[in-house]
Amino acid sequence: PSERDLADQFGVARGTIRAALEQLEHANLVRKKFGSGTFVCYDNRFENEDIAEETSPLELIETRLAIEPHIVRLVVSNANNREIRRLEEALDNVVHARQDPNSFSSADEAFHLMLASCSQNPLLIWMYQRINDIRSHTQWSHRKNNILTQSKINYYNDQHTKLVQAIIRRDMEGAVGLMVTHLNQAKKDLLGQL
Repeated sequence: PSERDLADQFGVARGTIRAALEQLEHANLVRKKFGSGTFVCYDNRFENEDIAEETSPLELIETRLAIEPHIVRLVVSNANNREIRRLEEALDNVVHARQDPNSFSSADEAFHLMLASCSQNPLLIWMYQRINDIRSHTQWSHRKNNILTQSKINYYNDQHTKLVQAIIRRDMEGAVGLMVTHLNQAKKDLLGQL
């Protein structure tokens, strides 16, 4: 239906309809074709698939290695002071959750999602939310408990702290290097390598 028809149907102004359609477009649920109208483009065929069941731990780390260094580049370039403060709060949370592997894991997921949020890139944020969906899947809990010893948690938190410090200094090369080192260590830990 046209914007006018939608406005009449819902009893609101056309400006309200336009604003709602813009939000739906930003969420990639509709697509505007000038001269033709607005069309639903949401694809639900992946909702019934549980990608976490199909993703190996190595595939997850490889995906994170492909995405997170670029997220860090964008954070160094784009994050404003408010976002940096939120990142520091997420760091405090992950550091204070060091006594329990499950609490640490949840805080770690939140920390890395906050990094994605600070990138100011909606698609990367959405992608990282999917990565966290896989990270929090039940199949990972046994591996998590075997890997997340107290010394490993302390080591990861030291890396998190250094990463945030590099971001605050706007040290692009240093921050990206720290993220790559962090994820490569997680990969070695996952594979049981020294």
